[in-house]
Amino acid sequence: MKVSRLVVLVVALFAGILAAMIAVKMSHRPEPVPEPVAAVPAAPQLETIDVLVAANDIGMGRRVGPGDLVWQPFPKAGIVEAYVTKASRPNGQQDFVDWAARTAFVKGEPIREQRLMKADRGFMSVILTPGMRATAVEVKAVSSAGGFVLPNDHVDILLTRAAAKAAGGDPFMTETILTNIRVLAVDQQVADNKDAPSMLARDTVTLELTPRQAEIVAQSQQLGTISLALRALRDREEPLVEDDTGAGSGSTVKIVRYGVSSTVSVRR
Repeated sequence: MKVSRLVVLVVALFAGILAAMIAVKMSHRPEPVPEPVAAVPAAPQLETIDVLVAANDIGMGRRVGPGDLVWQPFPKAGIVEAYVTKASRPNGQQDFVDWAARTAFVKGEPIREQRLMKADRGFMSVILTPGMRATAVEVKAVSSAGGFVLPNDHVDILLTRAAAKAAGGDPFMTETILTNIRVLAVDQQVADNKDAPSMLARDTVTLELTPRQAEIVAQSQQLGTISLALRALRDREEPLVEDDTGAGSGSTVKIVRYGVSSTVSVRR
């Protein structure tokens, strides 16, 4: 055998042995330990409080039934002091049964005790705002916005009466005596019944008035004919300022419309 071939075989054998030794050494190398992953903090638990809410729609003046109230969890951060909570009134579901709603509640709305009242008296006294008076006014459909005046609407009160005699003058005059007056009831209806027709001949409309306003309306009914002018929903915030001066033989009402003040007198 030639010397050159022998050298090549020796080199090849030596290289194979070296490769095998490297492979064995690498196979016994310990696997790298993975770096620890930082744990993601859990989301904080939202603290809630059970609040008494309406389980059904509760109309104004309606008595609360046994199934009309239910407890519902609310975030503690959004709790209002006026809400009825289970911590402050654990028997609230039973305590308010047979109470009457002074204002309407929609399903899911939190219950406020000041908007409820024990219904051991007439419904009208329940829905009447403290300090106000309920005064009935005799009207007809033609003098109450064509019969479209319904409970909880706001109206202006107009008085039509005989004018002072003057040559060629109009024998009658009409003036606005009160504005932005809340309607409590129409006949015996204290809520807006959507299923009932609105254009019906009405006999009486019950209005929510201050004691002074009640006197003016009572006097006006003796002077002439009362009519009601229905107000737009957006006009309900218009202020009314009364002037009690001249309470003897006559009375004066100051009406503020869109920032313009005018005075209307009601005489005996």
